[in-house]
Amino acid sequence: MTLIQPFRSAVCLAVGLLMLPPALAQTAPAPAAAPATPKLPAWVEKSNQNTRVVNEVVARFGPEGAGQLGIEGLDEQIADLKPNLVERSRAAAREVLAELKERRAAEKDPLVRQDLEILIRAAEDNIRNSEINEKYYLPYNNVVRLVFFGMRTLLDDQIAPSRRQAAVVRLRKYAGMEPGYEPITKLAMDRTRERMKPGLLGPPKEQVQQDLNRNAFFINGIPKLLEKYKIEGWQEPFAKLKQQLDEYETFVRTEILPIARTDFRLPAEDYAFSLHQVGVDIPAEDLAKTAHAAFDQLQKEMQTIATQVAKERGLASADYRDVIRELKKQQLIGEAILPHYKDRLAQIEEIIRRERLVTVPARAARIRIASEAESAAVPAPNMRPPRLIGNTGEQGEFLLPLNIPGKREGETKRFDDFTFEAASWTLTAHEARPGHELQFAAMVEAGVSQARAVYAFNSTNVEGWGLYAESILLPYMPREGQLISLQFRLMRAARAFLDPELQTGKISPEQALAVLKNDVVLSDAMAQQEVERYTFLAPGQATSYFYGYTRLMQLRQEVEKAQAKKFDQQRFHDFILGQGLLPPELLRKAVLADFAGRKAD
Repeated sequence: MTLIQPFRSAVCLAVGLLMLPPALAQTAPAPAAAPATPKLPAWVEKSNQNTRVVNEVVARFGPEGAGQLGIEGLDEQIADLKPNLVERSRAAAREVLAELKERRAAEKDPLVRQDLEILIRAAEDNIRNSEINEKYYLPYNNVVRLVFFGMRTLLDDQIAPSRRQAAVVRLRKYAGMEPGYEPITKLAMDRTRERMKPGLLGPPKEQVQQDLNRNAFFINGIPKLLEKYKIEGWQEPFAKLKQQLDEYETFVRTEILPIARTDFRLPAEDYAFSLHQVGVDIPAEDLAKTAHAAFDQLQKEMQTIATQVAKERGLASADYRDVIRELKKQQLIGEAILPHYKDRLAQIEEIIRRERLVTVPARAARIRIASEAESAAVPAPNMRPPRLIGNTGEQGEFLLPLNIPGKREGETKRFDDFTFEAASWTLTAHEARPGHELQFAAMVEAGVSQARAVYAFNSTNVEGWGLYAESILLPYMPREGQLISLQFRLMRAARAFLDPELQTGKISPEQALAVLKNDVVLSDAMAQQEVERYTFLAPGQATSYFYGYTRLMQLRQEVEKAQAKKFDQQRFHDFILGQGLLPPELLRKAVLADFAGRKAD
């Protein structure tokens, strides 16, 4: 249900780097044989040469995430938190921006120019992001999380064994044990302390407290990874780093927590920019109004289906809320969860092929249960995209966490929202096929340009497809599956008005929780996670699902009207996936011009 950017939160927000793609490192079975590398069109080759200018800057300041993206030669490098970080990174981004604009002025190929526009927008947005952060916020980094993912990107079944030993070098650099390196914890503390001055906002207190509560999962997860892959020589640097991380936690408790802000709301300028960054290009008020109307309509549709389900099952109440609660009682337990989801995927793939919804590759998709540390990082179902640059067969993976870690290991809040049979239809459609897994696989296997695969990314064009994928499968689900699919669409509509209304103070977190628990019928754990998402984890991001879905539905209706009986949904969906991650307006122009054969307004 979400795509995560671990390095962006730890580094890129602080320095304004060009945004790294979403990623969560994975543990998976050995990769299948690599698909044949597509022969790239000349314009894609040329576009990728332009993108290298951007990649170099990303690699310089955030090599862990850049390496996971697929940029090679960075396995031993670590994030740059050295002095004058903001000034240095922003100057580098401005140099790149000037170079890209020069290339755009000289470029004649319209497709290459379009990709240059994507890169220019990414550079401008991230410079702007850096300026807003500097204007309003005290720098705050979750260093424990950064280090864990720095290890996680190298210690993985889809990483060649010859590369994994580099994790020790990276570990030594984090601990300041290599020549020319200071402990990353000291650098992080220095960057925060040098900006401690009146007027700047500290991080939200809830965020800091949650980070402190979950640090143990990340710290304990590092040696588990090193032991799993039989890495040698890690004990000494890890012991030193662990001591430093403990000292950093003391710093956070004594110097950050006391000045953390109790008002989660972002400054209006920043919230508006957050919506822009995730791809929402209409005013928040208009989005909320549309979402409220959709919420009401979805409740009516759900009630119709719930009445049918209640009659078939002989339930005492036909209210959709009560019917959902009854369906949730069919919980999958332990070892039964993963086989069930794999079987569900096979059923869905049969439907996709039979109904010609979209082209499905012959190879299997990946689904697995998330580890404790991964669940701490992302306590919701999520898709880990594959390597997007230089892919040699690496695949994305659908991760299914089972709980939210509590304040201490072993203390958890339980979900019941995606471990019951009726929910597996829509969740598999969203995260696997025909949703995100297929979305990213299509880009890798079709040879989409790096600009479109990486730097065009925003939540609207990614999550919009995920929710749209649920909707095209919905008619072929059993009634129970349809009800839960609409329930999850109801949640996306709720996000699109709860998020902005919380940020403007129109409603309180308690009121938002009530809507999510009572009307959307989420568990206490998931409802709490949702409110945390709107208030301090990723304000604005959750609105993108509903908005992206709405734009795709509008585009489909426009194409169907233009093509009438000639409309072929499989060709339409294959064309969309083949465009990469174009923002809605660029996607509309491409679809209308190159698929529907008409000029966009």
